[in-house]
Amino acid sequence: MRPLISVDDLRARLGADDLCVIDARFSLADTEAGRRAYAASHLPGAVYLHLDEDLSGPLGRHGGRHPLPSPEAAATTFGRAGVGADTHVVAYDDGDGMVAGRVWWLLRWLGVDRVQVLDGGLAAWRAAGGPETSDVATPTVRSFEPEPRSDMVVDHAWLLEHLADPDVVVIDARAPERYRGEVEPIDPRAGHVPGARNLPFADNLEGGRFKDDDALRERFAHVAQAPTLVVYCGSGVSAAHDILALELAGVSGAKLYAGSWSDWVSHADAPVATGDEPGVPG
Repeated sequence: MRPLISVDDLRARLGADDLCVIDARFSLADTEAGRRAYAASHLPGAVYLHLDEDLSGPLGRHGGRHPLPSPEAAATTFGRAGVGADTHVVAYDDGDGMVAGRVWWLLRWLGVDRVQVLDGGLAAWRAAGGPETSDVATPTVRSFEPEPRSDMVVDHAWLLEHLADPDVVVIDARAPERYRGEVEPIDPRAGHVPGARNLPFADNLEGGRFKDDDALRERFAHVAQAPTLVVYCGSGVSAAHDILALELAGVSGAKLYAGSWSDWVSHADAPVATGDEPGVPG
């Protein structure tokens, strides 16, 4: 299934028995903003899931700011939202698709393939005059047996071991100034994983929607032939956006460093590079 769905195609499916729409609006600056926005208005039938509470696991010393939930906990959360083994899931947010992309990646990781992101998100829906409601959805609780795809994710130890591996290309999805180490608004150390190439997730978009497939193929052409691609960001959320864009470009199998930069800098043995260049891997 293509990772994206258009406003028109989603609108035509509203009310279908096998459809589950997930509202994933979230703001790092105000973690309750998405919940308030959902209460005010949302797509008909949409269920709200919170990035910190529903789409992440418990915080610890390591694992980053948005650690992965356990497969069992994630499957339970999605099941309560109405996701079953054969459900068609569509996720949206009110920004650039960053958190909706997290939903897409999580469900794929759990073995659920019928999942898409609304291209353009809530802004595109509203621009097209799509219906909204303030009625809180009461989804039919479903269940499915998670079948986590372990090859989709790596951790700090794996990445550290493979830093000098010529077959592994690492992509940093954060903004250029964070990659260069000029600023670090959240995490305790600035810079990037040595050897990582900077491909900011925001550059996957044009006018609030994903660029067309040809443009994305051109964007990722210099990494597309790598035997192994690993993508990270600040906490494992926006990196999923790059992985989705890679899929649109025809590049499948990129792995997520789930803890990402916030996990990397929590380890004393993790080297850090700064500046425009990738730096020398350890």
